Amino acid sequence: MVKRSVHYEAAFEDYLRTKGIPYVGVDEKKRALFKSIKLKSFDFVVYSETGGNLLVDVKGRKFPDIIPGRKRRGVKAWENWVMREDVEGLMHWEKIFRENFRGVFVFAYWLQGPPENSPFDDLHFFRENYYAFMGVTLKDYLTAAKPRSKKWETIGVPSSEFAKMARDITDLL
Repeated sequence: MVKRSVHYEAAFEDYLRTKGIPYVGVDEKKRALFKSIKLKSFDFVVYSETGGNLLVDVKGRKFPDIIPGRKRRGVKAWENWVMREDVEGLMHWEKIFRENFRGVFVFAYWLQGPPENSPFDDLHFFRENYYAFMGVTLKDYLTAAKPRSKKWETIGVPSSEFAKMARDITDLL
């Protein structure tokens, strides 16, 4: 197990372990083979019994408390932006690992309200908080992504579209 200081990644690793899903945590400090290449790393290799294995880049986002009939303030639902270097890194890793591995963004949503107010079926309780893990393949993400910020070099999928395309991570295995 890699020591995870980012709670989103730690929660996802705990989820994988709890569900008995085979994985390897990537320790970016020990990428000796690619030391000379500036290449954004991913977080986990997750193995599948039925389909291609996953190269997972975890993106942590807050998910607002959704109460019907009440306006949301602050955090938007289904935030899913990523940096261009995240995309380029996953694309490169897919080429290195080849055909039986797919790049996947897993959005680890930290629920900001009670679990019953969320739209998620599969929730994970970790360190006194609830999380939902929604995944989308790099290929699918790129077909729907649009520029978000030129300055910060970010892209994203419109929230309503992303809510339809993202799937529970176990659906990708």
